[in-house]
Amino acid sequence: MLRFLTAGESHGKALVGIIEGLPAGLHISVDEINRDLRARQGGYGRGARMQVIEEDTVEIVSGVMRGKTIGSPVSLLVKNKDWQLRNEDQLAGITVPRPGHADLGGAVKYGLQDIREVSERASARETAIRTAIGSVAKQLLGEFGMTLLGWVLEIGGIRCGPVPLDLQDLRNAVDQSPLRCADPSVEKPMMDAIDKAKAEGDTLGGVFAVLAHGVPCGLGSYVHWDRRLDGLLAQALLSIPSVKGMEFGEAFANSAKPGSSVHDEILYDGVFRRKTNRAGGVEGGVSTGEAILVKAAVKPLPTLKKPLNSVDIYTKVPVVAHYQRSDVCVVPAASVVGEAVVAWVLACAFCERFGRDELSRMKEGFQASLDRDPFTERLE
Repeated sequence: MLRFLTAGESHGKALVGIIEGLPAGLHISVDEINRDLRARQGGYGRGARMQVIEEDTVEIVSGVMRGKTIGSPVSLLVKNKDWQLRNEDQLAGITVPRPGHADLGGAVKYGLQDIREVSERASARETAIRTAIGSVAKQLLGEFGMTLLGWVLEIGGIRCGPVPLDLQDLRNAVDQSPLRCADPSVEKPMMDAIDKAKAEGDTLGGVFAVLAHGVPCGLGSYVHWDRRLDGLLAQALLSIPSVKGMEFGEAFANSAKPGSSVHDEILYDGVFRRKTNRAGGVEGGVSTGEAILVKAAVKPLPTLKKPLNSVDIYTKVPVVAHYQRSDVCVVPAASVVGEAVVAWVLACAFCERFGRDELSRMKEGFQASLDRDPFTERLE
């Protein structure tokens, strides 16, 4: 069973992640993890911390020898160069919560007198270590022919046109875009909208997509609610700060159509296939063998240079919300985090079905499943 735990604060010494359950013999590329960390820090609309101050790199502390996993927990470390908590006793307390943030709810839940103690952990900075963990998951999936890509569909109401769903063409387009957008015709309007929001002290949200190719049929389960693959993917995506909605394939558009125009007809040409993939690669909590396509809606960031009204939690006096350094738009970065969390869920589901203590044995079991036809004997 795969599982992970993270620790660390936004301006603390470092972010830490521990992964348990990886098979022995998996080669871990630090360069690939660092490439994903750089992608998360990029994107038009990011603030000074991501563009100048922080240059995230990962250090593998344990669980890997000679570049390969050895079966014990793998621990990852991402240091914060922008370490501001070294003299935390000298920092002025924050008593005004920001609308749209975890500030008020967190202070009430944990009885904290300084809202900074909420925002330090609630901050999306935590997604840096989850991106590193997801990068490891992608490397495991890659051993079995699975590849993933996250990209931007919409920013500030400006939406991409149709994009190529051939993964390599899509990757080439996304890698060349400052917004991780596959439609060059909307890049300038999106960037103009971000510039306008920045000038007005505002923020913008949007929508990103994640595509996973090569996912075998049968991951997940319908037998218990908490093992359904679609439910697990939804939980993972909605755990990303600012993500407030998600869909599989064209779920919201499909809700307005009759069933005959929605469901994916089944074909057989040596393997079972679907004529279309409107379901987004999951039916009944189980992967169909088609590409998994998910989309997620990202709300505008709640930290505004033009703050909204709030109330001081001690004086109860109406005041404007606290402002601290922030981004204008994080949808491109969120698409990278989305790719990471989807990879983690798929890796967990894959290990649940094909997991072994050694990577070579996992590959043998997986190949045996591909070679076997479960329907060779007809039931009488």
